[in-house]
Amino acid sequence: MSAMSHQDPESLSRQGTRPSARAQPKWWRIHFFRGMIRDVKRRAPFFVSDWTDAWDYRVVPATVYMFFANILPALAFSLDMFEKTHQNYGVNEVLLASVLGAVVFSCFAAQPLVIVGVTGPITVFNYTVYDIIATRGTNYLGFMAWIGIWSLIMHWIIAITNMCNGLTYVTRFSCDIFGFYVAFVYLQKGIQVLTRQWGSDGETSAYLSIMVALLVLMSGWICGEIGNSSLFHRWVRKFIEDYGTPLTIVFFTGFVHIGHMRDVSVSTLPISKAFFPTADRSWLVRFWDLDVGDIFLAIPFALLLTILFYFDHNVSSLIAQGSEFPLRKPAGFHWDMFLLGITTGVAGILGLPFPNGLIPQAPFHTSSLCVTHQKPDPNSESKEKTLRTIDHVVEQRLSNLAQGLLTLGTMSGPLLVVIHLIPQGVLAGLFFVMGVQALQGNGITQKLLFLAQEHGFCAASHPLKRLTRRWAVWAFVLVELVGFGGTFAITQTIAAIGFPVIILLLIPVRAFLFPWFFTPEELGALDAPTASSFTMESVGGVRGFEDGEGDIPTPEGVLKRE
Repeated sequence: MSAMSHQDPESLSRQGTRPSARAQPKWWRIHFFRGMIRDVKRRAPFFVSDWTDAWDYRVVPATVYMFFANILPALAFSLDMFEKTHQNYGVNEVLLASVLGAVVFSCFAAQPLVIVGVTGPITVFNYTVYDIIATRGTNYLGFMAWIGIWSLIMHWIIAITNMCNGLTYVTRFSCDIFGFYVAFVYLQKGIQVLTRQWGSDGETSAYLSIMVALLVLMSGWICGEIGNSSLFHRWVRKFIEDYGTPLTIVFFTGFVHIGHMRDVSVSTLPISKAFFPTADRSWLVRFWDLDVGDIFLAIPFALLLTILFYFDHNVSSLIAQGSEFPLRKPAGFHWDMFLLGITTGVAGILGLPFPNGLIPQAPFHTSSLCVTHQKPDPNSESKEKTLRTIDHVVEQRLSNLAQGLLTLGTMSGPLLVVIHLIPQGVLAGLFFVMGVQALQGNGITQKLLFLAQEHGFCAASHPLKRLTRRWAVWAFVLVELVGFGGTFAITQTIAAIGFPVIILLLIPVRAFLFPWFFTPEELGALDAPTASSFTMESVGGVRGFEDGEGDIPTPEGVLKRE
């Protein structure tokens, strides 16, 4: 510890230096490879325990849940891209992209809890690029391969120059807006799946699909609510919470074949030959056949993709390692950005959709690995009322790898036939379940619920109730909704390719404009760092976090600084 860190705040103030000045991340100072090297050094001592710690029951339901929660939305996204990219991307491409992300990140990442796969935003990106490029007569997959190659280079530049240190400015404000946007993308995709039913098998099939989707939504939501309630015995609640959604999918896949419903023809997922691309091609894209002009035209598209992944993947990592989870193993954002560049480049060359961190699957994965216990509610007069608190998280690599290998297995012939049996209405219902669950835990939703409550009925311990200027809450939420609205609106137009820029602009808005309009007390109640200072050590700590006060990770556990 330096002498300055032991000086009192008043003496520092007289010298013109704030107490937290050393903690401010000086990310404009370039020390090549420093972030990556530090990430590897911090995480390497835990590599063995990342596998031995997997000997825990929580890994089993987490693997099963994430397999369904990852693969089924990905399959629905594959249907979207199959139709909008002239069958260049199909089921096998999406499955293999998910496998690529799962294997690489579970085995080599510094943040193995993050689920990597095909997201809603990258789906929008892919078919928007197709709409732009198709009119030029350019080979689409070859063009996408060059986007991946250029983006690989940009990802490596970000990692090597420690640009992930800019994440220190990312707070709940930006994450909540992006999470709100992704939740609405899931709801929108569910509706789009259902609207397609009118053009395929007639009204009867469409109404049956709507009914099945709503029943899946209701069943999945009820399972989640039971898991967070005091109903039944604890082991019953945990079983329903862990396996309720997968069992719901299995049940309603067979439900459409009961009684008179079996006479109704329902739309299912289109599939292709096992382990082969959807289109008549090899897995290796002939990207070298493109004109030089098209190769360089891919650069601005690659820049937009890199901006999207810089925000999307890192926000997924931040939320998956949020401050509500008592994590004991260090994070590593720079190293993971380097790995993301590799998977982006490889995916482009193989003709796959680019995989990256998933919202809401990544935080759902961490939540499913939480070991909880009940304790009395200190804010309740009733001794019988309890709160469910997280004791620890089973931090390991096996559940991510296992769900990826299960996904690889679904590319085999027999399991592709099973996938072909899943009604599209069930997929729509799963979109609704995940969208609603993501909205329930979103900070914007929580603030809107607070504002909708009668003032006298709000809990006295609610942090927003302490604010004297209630309009500050309204103003903060309004800006969040405007940010969400702008992002969502642009993705509905041909300009959707530029939506990553709007997302990235949210960071300086929060960091530099908000302090002019909100007091520090208001910002402290309305916003917060996404992850703890322990997780943020990889990128220089939380803004305002004083150097020398964090915990020290070791293979034996977390040591407290003296």
